[in-house]
Amino acid sequence: MTDVLDKRVRLAELPTPIQPMERLGAHLGLASGTLWVKRDDLTGLAGGGNKTRKLEYLCHEALEQGADTLVTGAGIQSNHCRQTAAAAAKLGLKCSLVLAGARPDVATGNVLLDRILGADITWEEGDLFGGEVDAAIERRAAELREQGANTYSIPVGGSNPVGALGYVRAAREIQEQLPDADMVVFGTGSCGTHAGLAAGYGDHSKVLGIRIGEREDMEGVITERAAETAVLAGLDKPVGDCQVEHGYLGEGYGQINDATIEAIELAGRLEGLICDPVYSGKALSGLIGCFRSGRLAKDTKTVFIHTGGLPGLLSDRFTNVWPVR
Repeated sequence: MTDVLDKRVRLAELPTPIQPMERLGAHLGLASGTLWVKRDDLTGLAGGGNKTRKLEYLCHEALEQGADTLVTGAGIQSNHCRQTAAAAAKLGLKCSLVLAGARPDVATGNVLLDRILGADITWEEGDLFGGEVDAAIERRAAELREQGANTYSIPVGGSNPVGALGYVRAAREIQEQLPDADMVVFGTGSCGTHAGLAAGYGDHSKVLGIRIGEREDMEGVITERAAETAVLAGLDKPVGDCQVEHGYLGEGYGQINDATIEAIELAGRLEGLICDPVYSGKALSGLIGCFRSGRLAKDTKTVFIHTGGLPGLLSDRFTNVWPVR
């Protein structure tokens, strides 16, 4: 482990477990021991999720810089924002969130948790992955500095090379827990998780991102960020070509579709595993589709990274998807 990877604050319960998904694997026609899940929904901070790994490194840098306020943003039901608010609370910092969208009448899901965790929220229209939210984060940080705060800005998803170090560490965990795994599959949105895994493995062919977001030129962004992250971690730049599966986004970010509903229900009814419609459920629909289509061979020993997201499932946005019967 490099020295850089040790420069973090401890926010997550690590290592998260890897568990077999035997019943879902059998449903897909896979041999026993082929399909596994990395439970990054169990990182522990305020409901868990993958962003806690990134925040360990981002918050370490914030504290080193003497920050007293974390400023970040994303969509209304952002798991990243909820975990950032929790990290700030745990470390005795203030947190200011910029949420893209109209202020809801009732706080549900992650917004409710943001309030409980004490975050200050600014509501702003914008394109989640188009840079407008990142610009709004910087505007809010500037406002707070004028009021005397010492701010530390975190981009959407915590997805910069510092944050991606969290998934360099995760790649090491997976290699230790399941060294013969052929492929790691997960949802790709703001690209930081993907970049960190590619840097950690040193090989783009070992990681497959299922596109769940609207960011353009994902392959280019991931390739560049993975190289930057590897350099920061003291590693060689990853070899090979970045792999992103684009066929399961549906009508767009956060838009639920039949494939996502099927994946969520299969995970729940076969594995007792709860996925959400925006991130883990859509990513799982892509993994299932890749096995069915042959993009992933039936004998590919695969680890699906469950990145969390349960609070978003419980928001008013999805209450009518599964009506009471």
